[in-house]
Amino acid sequence: MVERWKGKVIVMTRPVRVRFAPSPTGIPHVGNIRTAMSNWLFARHSGGKFILRIEDTDGARRVEGAVEAIMDSLSWLGLDWDEGPNVGGDYGPYVQSERLEMYRQAAARLVEQGDAYHCYCSPERLKEMREEQVSRKQPPGYDRLCRELTDKQCAEKESDGVKPVVRFKTPLEGRTTYNDVIFGEVTFEHGTLDDFVLLKSDGYPTYHLANVVDDHAMEISHVIRAEEWISSVPRHLLLYRALGLEPPEFVHHPMILGPDRAKLSKRHGDVSLLAFREKGYLSETMFNFLALIGWSLDDKTELLTRQELVDNFSLERIGKTGALFDHQKLDWMNGIYIRGLSQEDFTQRALPFLESGLPAEVKRPLSTEYIGQMLPLIQERAKTLAEVPDLVGFFFVDESDYEADSLIGKNMTAQSTIRALEVSEQRLEGLANFDTETLENLLRPLAEELELKTGQLFGTLRVATTGRTAAPPLFQTMTVLGKEVCLRRIKAALAKLDK
Repeated sequence: MVERWKGKVIVMTRPVRVRFAPSPTGIPHVGNIRTAMSNWLFARHSGGKFILRIEDTDGARRVEGAVEAIMDSLSWLGLDWDEGPNVGGDYGPYVQSERLEMYRQAAARLVEQGDAYHCYCSPERLKEMREEQVSRKQPPGYDRLCRELTDKQCAEKESDGVKPVVRFKTPLEGRTTYNDVIFGEVTFEHGTLDDFVLLKSDGYPTYHLANVVDDHAMEISHVIRAEEWISSVPRHLLLYRALGLEPPEFVHHPMILGPDRAKLSKRHGDVSLLAFREKGYLSETMFNFLALIGWSLDDKTELLTRQELVDNFSLERIGKTGALFDHQKLDWMNGIYIRGLSQEDFTQRALPFLESGLPAEVKRPLSTEYIGQMLPLIQERAKTLAEVPDLVGFFFVDESDYEADSLIGKNMTAQSTIRALEVSEQRLEGLANFDTETLENLLRPLAEELELKTGQLFGTLRVATTGRTAAPPLFQTMTVLGKEVCLRRIKAALAKLDK
C-alpha cells in the first residue's frame, strides 16, 4: 500500500490560506518568527490570508505571558494577521483550548470506524517499556499492547477507573510518499511509525490530531514550517486519509544554524526576537535580515524593502540547506538602516535607550533639544540603538578616569601638551561665539603657532574635552558641549598632567 500526495508543482486550485501556529511554551525565538515571516510573505505575495493560531493544548508547559510575547513579536515586525486572537474571523476560535469538542468528535469517529483505539497502559508501564527498548538498542515506540482489546476488555479497564488515551492504528505495512515543495519526494515506511496518541486521558488532543483537524477546519492551503517537522507529515497524511480529508501542500524550510552549523539555540547567544529589540536592532533590519535566511532574490542583493520582499517572494526560492545566523551581517545591516533614518526618527528611537542607559546622576527627563544636537554626530558610528548611551555618555558626565598619558599625542611631551592646553584654554576663554566655524578658525592656525600638527592638537583636546581618544568630530562636539564645559574639562586635564 502506497499513499502519494501531490506537492512539488504548486497549482493554485484554492485560495491561499496559511497559518502561524505557535505554542505558548516560551518566548518566541528567531526561528519561530522566521517561519511566521515565510507564511506572511507568501500570503501577502499571493493575495491570501495569514492566520495566527495559538496551539495551547500542552497546559503543563505553558509559560505565562508567552501569548502576549508572540503577538508583540509579530506586531514589532509588522506581521499583521488577517484572522486570529484579537482580530477574529470566520474560522475561529483561534485558540486550541477553545476547540476541544472538535478534537474529541474526530477522535471518537476514528475509534468508531476502526482507525484508532483506546489505550489503557499506565505511564509506569510505558516508561519501563521504553527503558527496555533502549537497553536492547531498539527504537522507542509503543508496543501496541492495547491495539486488539475487545469491547469487554475495554469496559473492564474503565470500570476499574482507568482513563484511556486514544491512539491511531498505524498501518503495519506499506509506506506513505509525498512531495514537499522544498525537499521534493519524501517516503516513510509505516513500519517505522508507532501507534501515536491522538487524545490524551485528560481530553486534550496531541499536536498531531489538533493540527490536522484545525488545518482542515480553517481551510489551510499550505503548511509552511521548519524542516524538523517533516517527520510529522506521514502521521498527518494518514490522519487526513482516515478522516477523508484533502491535505494541504507541505513546505518545510531548513533550520537556522549557529556558527558551528548546529541548530541555533541559546548556547549561541540571544535567540529571542524581543531580545534583539532590547539590544537596539531596528524592526526594519530584523525583517530584512530574517527574510534572507534561507531565501534569496539573487546572489548579490542584501538590502530589500518590505514591499520588494513581498513582490518577489516565492516558495521555490527557499533553499534546501540550513542557513547560518550571521551576527556580523546583522550588525552591518543594522548600521546601514540606522544611518538611513532621518534625524528626527533616529532621535525618537534612541530616546528610550538613553533614558534607561545613561547614568542615574543624569537629570531626567532628558532635554530633547540637547539630544537632537548630539545624536547626528554619532549616527554614522552606531550599529545598534543600545550603543547610543555609551557613544554620547561624555556629553552628560565628565569622564575623568582616563590616563594622563592619553593626553600626550605622538611625538609630544608632557610639557608641550601642557602648553597646548594652556594656550587653548586662554584663546577659548576669549571667544564671544562658541560655534563650529569659530572653533575651527581658531584651532587650526593655533596648531601651526604651537608648532604641532593639527592631529596632535586636536587629539589632545579631544581627550581633554571628552575623556576619549575616539569621539565625534572635535569642533561639532565642543560646540554641543558648550564653552563652560569645555573649559572646565581642559582645566581638569591640566591638573591631571600636573600630577
